[in-house]
Amino acid sequence: MFAACHHLAEFNFGTLAHDWDDPRIADFRNGLDQVNAIAARSPGYVWRLDDDAMEAAQEDPNGPLADRPNTASTLSVWEGPDPLWQFVEKTVHARFMVRAHEWFVPGDSGFFVAWWVKIGHRPSVSEGMEKWHHLKAKGETPEIFGTNLLRALADTSA
Repeated sequence: MFAACHHLAEFNFGTLAHDWDDPRIADFRNGLDQVNAIAARSPGYVWRLDDDAMEAAQEDPNGPLADRPNTASTLSVWEGPDPLWQFVEKTVHARFMVRAHEWFVPGDSGFFVAWWVKIGHRPSVSEGMEKWHHLKAKGETPEIFGTNLLRALADTSA
């Protein structure tokens, strides 16, 4: 339906249970470059908001994450659901996901939203938060969805 002229954007975030320099999240912090490098080499990867821009968005007192101190987040674009799902579930990324309980505030991790964007569009963190609020208010739709529909779409395109 969307694949011909669209890519898939994803935004995920959570609140770290400890400060960035705290040794209790060292494994998370030290693994980010590896996870991001694997994503960048993955088939179907298009783009990711770079670390400096993401940090600026996370620390902006007037930005979309202003009410979420100590947030860790990622915003990226993929060719479609299957490449994103393959990265999430079939790479070292999956090993980090199972350890999220060690690093994030209980019940405040793994927030995820995906939505279709026109090829060439680079979404902002504000757009990602807007889509996440839409998902929470209205549930999954073919245009804006969470992991359940992402998994289903990936299964059907594989």
